[in-house]
Amino acid sequence: MNKKKVHIIIFAKAPLAGFAKTRLIPALGEQGAARFAKKLFDHTIKHALSADIGSVELCVTPSLSDNYWNGYSLPKNILLTEQGDGDLGERMARAAERALKGHRSVLLMGTDCPELDAQYLRSAAEELLCHDACLTPVSDGGYALMGLNAFDSSLFEGIPWSTDKVCELTFECFRYLDWQVAHLRQLHDIDEADDLKYLPENFIT
Repeated sequence: MNKKKVHIIIFAKAPLAGFAKTRLIPALGEQGAARFAKKLFDHTIKHALSADIGSVELCVTPSLSDNYWNGYSLPKNILLTEQGDGDLGERMARAAERALKGHRSVLLMGTDCPELDAQYLRSAAEELLCHDACLTPVSDGGYALMGLNAFDSSLFEGIPWSTDKVCELTFECFRYLDWQVAHLRQLHDIDEADDLKYLPENFIT
């Protein structure tokens, strides 16, 4: 099979009040946190497209039957899918396995890290030309981006999601698989009020 090149999958929550960026509500208020979530959402899509390294998919929750998506207009050439059931690992695993059936590489990312700009995504894709995988650690112990050339379910199983062990245990999985992995530059998720200082200078707030 002649596989296409890189496929970017953005995992995103609908930027709804009380649903997205809830840990920022004490600082920004419920509506303010939702507006900020929408800016992160739009910023991520813009840079994924600007990277120009392959196709882009937006994999969302809640399901596509939710009223929010009925009124949402996506840029052209973005595939809209839903995350489905299960924990984060199960949802990411399904998406990654599906993508790698038709693409040489996949980049899995969320919307919490505005430092994942177009240039960073291009650099990650380049690393996959000479590595089996790449990973972007974030300062809270998780990761903001995972790049893969092959699928293995162990990368998504038994991980205590939303803890400071996520990145460490994922690197252990890579070592067990004996994959060559590019350890990318550490970035910062914007989850708490104290994280707002890490917003890029060009991020429009």
